Amino acid sequence: MTVTIANLQPIIALLAGVLILIVPRLLNFIVAIYLILVGLIGLGVFRALS
Repeated sequence: MTVTIANLQPIIALLAGVLILIVPRLLNFIVAIYLILVGLIGLGVFRALS
């Protein structure tokens, strides 16, 4: 399986969901990091770097 930008968002969401279930106190940090990553991906920042 190759990981592309289209596959990155669901993978991040899955990992974030598992971490929230394991350690609920991480919710604020996980949501903040997820939103920042989705915003950067949406702006195409990662596409320009690769």
